[in-house]
Amino acid sequence: MDSSDKLDPGSIAAPTAFGKYQLLGLIARGGMAEVYRARVAGRSDDLLAIKCMRPSLAKEARFVDMFIREGRLAVLLEHEAIVRTFEIGRIEGRYFIAMEYIGGKDLTQILRRCQEANHRIPVPHAVHVAMKMCEGLHFAHVRTDDEGRPLNIVNRDVSPSNVRLSYDGGVKLIDFGIAQALVKFTSEIGVLKGKFSYMSPEQIRGMPLDARTDVFSAGIVLHEMLTTEKLFRGDTEFALMEKVRNAEVSPPSKFNRRVPEALDAIVAQALARDVGDRYQSAAEMAADLEALLRSYRFTREELGEFVRGLFRQDYAKELEDLDGSRAGGRPVVEVSEPEVVFEEPEPQTDLATRPTDRMEPVAAPPDAPVEEAPGDRPGSPPPGVPGGGLWARLRGRFSK
Repeated sequence: MDSSDKLDPGSIAAPTAFGKYQLLGLIARGGMAEVYRARVAGRSDDLLAIKCMRPSLAKEARFVDMFIREGRLAVLLEHEAIVRTFEIGRIEGRYFIAMEYIGGKDLTQILRRCQEANHRIPVPHAVHVAMKMCEGLHFAHVRTDDEGRPLNIVNRDVSPSNVRLSYDGGVKLIDFGIAQALVKFTSEIGVLKGKFSYMSPEQIRGMPLDARTDVFSAGIVLHEMLTTEKLFRGDTEFALMEKVRNAEVSPPSKFNRRVPEALDAIVAQALARDVGDRYQSAAEMAADLEALLRSYRFTREELGEFVRGLFRQDYAKELEDLDGSRAGGRPVVEVSEPEVVFEEPEPQTDLATRPTDRMEPVAAPPDAPVEEAPGDRPGSPPPGVPGGGLWARLRGRFSK
């Protein structure tokens, strides 16, 4: 197959051969790649996701270099809150990354559905999602190489579209595509356009970044889950950038009366404009969120029920597809160590530019009207959390 040829996405009923894999349909597309549902041919009923680089970009070494770096980085990040990567390589001229398949929706889709149905994400659900995000981010931040040297990974792209919630209540970060990359950000190639609203003040200013920039972005996502409203917005990109630089934030309880003072305080510390006033690690933020979550009677199953309730028809279709895929074979996919396999040496080029890599889900049939989502547990947790003093330390920060 010539790399310029359009790849047949296949389907559950009529899979397309792709090396040792079978493609079972296109599920998302972006500026840099397309993602297909897949399985290992003849011996698997477990679904995978195959991310294939667009052939037009594969003609330029710098884009190939970036795609390969993304895959090699992803192989190192094996954590329950980060999507697992099994293999990166090239098949018949097409560069690909094979990942675990996460049946569910990203936070952008969930927030949009909540807005359409006039629902909110229940407070404990939002706290749990943010906690898992922080746990995954901290794992990446402190990851070392085989000799124990820090890799100094910074995600730089924490946003709702990069957080996947599965139908069984799992939370996964799904894209470290620009982590650690020395990228020249220009609006010409669309890297930053539309992304300013999830950046930290120091990232907007072009300053050196560390793990605390991801903490700020996680704080933005948490605020938006609690309020179902965009935190930073502006009529122009300049106006938006100014709002991010100033980091003037109203407490989420102003928009959602179910948010307790202790959670307002956690959001405030995550969104501190000065990095010295912010949580100094994602682990610190996760610890405070976990302490607060103990005040609720929350289980992961509740999050799965919430996602399934928002997308009933999509979930039913998912079950149907799973049943169809199992008809092709019984054994489970066995992948021990991630593989890195290429038909030719990796190009050694400076990574200077990057096309937009925002994955957009392929349109699905509209769901039936969403029923009223389950609310928060009756009663708000107490203002303090175990270990206390958090709100007292941070009181007044929002008004600064």
